[in-house]
Amino acid sequence: MSETPRRPEDLAEIAARAAERNRAGLANPEPPLAVRLGQIGVLGWVIVVPVMILLVLGRWLDHWLATGIFFTAPAIMIGACLGMGMAWRWMHRS
Repeated sequence: MSETPRRPEDLAEIAARAAERNRAGLANPEPPLAVRLGQIGVLGWVIVVPVMILLVLGRWLDHWLATGIFFTAPAIMIGACLGMGMAWRWMHRS
């Protein structure tokens, strides 16, 4: 199972592509790990905050109207949908 030898033109093309990838990497470097972790943290808060706000609102309505969890359960689902939608937009904007 010997590999066929490459022609010099193939090697030159491979080297040119590698050099182009290197230039592209230097022009647009990868963000540091701390920036990525910060983005993950922001993304978590974007999802959690609407859920918590609507959870408190639903609990308050249930307490005020004495309805058990009639408003709390849908409020959690609406908050989750709202938070996920906000996170989706934030991810595609960044």
